[in-house]
Amino acid sequence: MDPDAVSRATRVPHGGTTDTSVLDFSANTNPERPDGVRDVYAAAFDEATRYPDDEYREFRVAAAEYVSRDQTEPACSPDDVIPTAGGLEALRLAFEVTLGPGDSALVPQPSFGEYHREIRLQGAEPVPVAHDAVLDADPEPHDVAVVCTPNNPTGEVTSPDALREFAARCRESDTVLVVDEAFLDFTDVPSLAGDSGVVVARSLTKMFGLPGIRAGFAVAVGELRERLAVARRSWSLSTPAAAVGAHCMRNEAFVSRTRERVAAERERLRESLSDDFDVFPSDAPFLLLDVGDRDVADVVETARERGVAIRDATTFPTLDSHVRVAVKRPDENDQLLRVLTDV
Repeated sequence: MDPDAVSRATRVPHGGTTDTSVLDFSANTNPERPDGVRDVYAAAFDEATRYPDDEYREFRVAAAEYVSRDQTEPACSPDDVIPTAGGLEALRLAFEVTLGPGDSALVPQPSFGEYHREIRLQGAEPVPVAHDAVLDADPEPHDVAVVCTPNNPTGEVTSPDALREFAARCRESDTVLVVDEAFLDFTDVPSLAGDSGVVVARSLTKMFGLPGIRAGFAVAVGELRERLAVARRSWSLSTPAAAVGAHCMRNEAFVSRTRERVAAERERLRESLSDDFDVFPSDAPFLLLDVGDRDVADVVETARERGVAIRDATTFPTLDSHVRVAVKRPDENDQLLRVLTDV
């Protein structure tokens, strides 16, 4: 990290609220959790009087199996998994080992705001390109290229074939490709984990509804994997986080049920909201809405007054009349529809 860059950095706004009196549609996390999480956490808490086993073998095995779920062959080996305290730490680690002062990184826009911040913290320069044009850009002038799939906040998943072609072009240019797959497990699209020259960042926050646990991982192979492994913080996951993460990733039935519910409810929300808003197509557990000539701040505030928190998406570059809403359970989505229809 570049010390001079830190003094110029600022925090990035995010969704989520600590106000328990409102129904939170501003953060894209699953409102449900797998059975048994509380018991696994309690058992692991009793072991937390000792440092975690820094090998995290059980977590790594579960993670390697998890990213291979939608593929006919294993995407990677457990040794290729780098445990991190959430997907954001996986992204920081990827940028720490690939960027330095004077470097540049190709970044989608609008997309997750932390890319710009984390790249700048390394003293490098983020170079924005339209989120739906990243794969058409030339990676050669850049040290890193970033792809978010499905993209946050627009929601569309990237074609896996087109992404693999772009990854090949990045390898030819000696450009490291960082793929943020934080929401990919809501789809049946295969991961890019295990591809040479690629760092995949994964989060367990969204699918398993546990943002406070802070568990995730990166995947890379070869020399890039070695750099990540050396740079990884020791004891990067707490004992409870590692145990809960492994438990959740092995629950295939929970993932399947969640995918089915989110797909059905997302379509229902899209159809209902399309009468009043311009709704972006989405493969993710959220929808981006263009509120037109309504004042976004007023829409957000009015919704909160009526018991629902939604995300002001004007904090994303290039969006000036947009809000983002999560997809939750049917009864919760009904409340969102009532509020937004009134607004």
